[in-house]
Amino acid sequence: MIVKSFTNGPLQENCYLAIDEESREAAVIDPGSQADDLIGWIKSFDCQIKYLLNTHGHSDHIGANDAICQAFDVNIGIDTLDLPFLTNPELNLSAYSGLPFTCQAQAYCFSEKKPLLLGKKEIAILRTPGHTPGGVCFLADNVLLAGDTLFAGSIGRTDLPGGSMEKMRESLTEKIMPLSDAIIVYPGHGPQTSIGEEKRYNPYLAQ
Repeated sequence: MIVKSFTNGPLQENCYLAIDEESREAAVIDPGSQADDLIGWIKSFDCQIKYLLNTHGHSDHIGANDAICQAFDVNIGIDTLDLPFLTNPELNLSAYSGLPFTCQAQAYCFSEKKPLLLGKKEIAILRTPGHTPGGVCFLADNVLLAGDTLFAGSIGRTDLPGGSMEKMRESLTEKIMPLSDAIIVYPGHGPQTSIGEEKRYNPYLAQ
């Protein structure tokens, strides 16, 4: 799996393009706020966009959803518990930025029990509530697209609407800690890291 990143917006959110090398099918994960720049960047790669996937429903991760859906003829994939965030500016936090918005594109809810496919490769969905009720990570090959669940040296905030430190601890213990140390982590903000690095140095995983 090839992973390319595009950091955008005032909160420096990482949008990712995951590409299956053989089929050239690809998924856009968490398009942020710079729609025109993102579309041009995606078009620079030789790939066919099959999915638009949201790790959660906050505005810095979903701001370009509609533009990406229109440009590449895809729908929005999101966990059922974060589906209301797409149409509620208070939940997605855009109401507090002075520029409230909702996503108008068609959305569907993926299931942890049914992996997605890029070519012949599976994208496993790991439900990791804590930052939001329907937060997820995507696992493919040796890559974890972690959204705002896990950062280099830290974790996502749990003090926002729908957040829960208790749920975050469960997610880290049950879904993140069992993963192989060799897995590369691509977080929603900040630099990439690895599961091994976080097990050694992240204080939230050491507890």
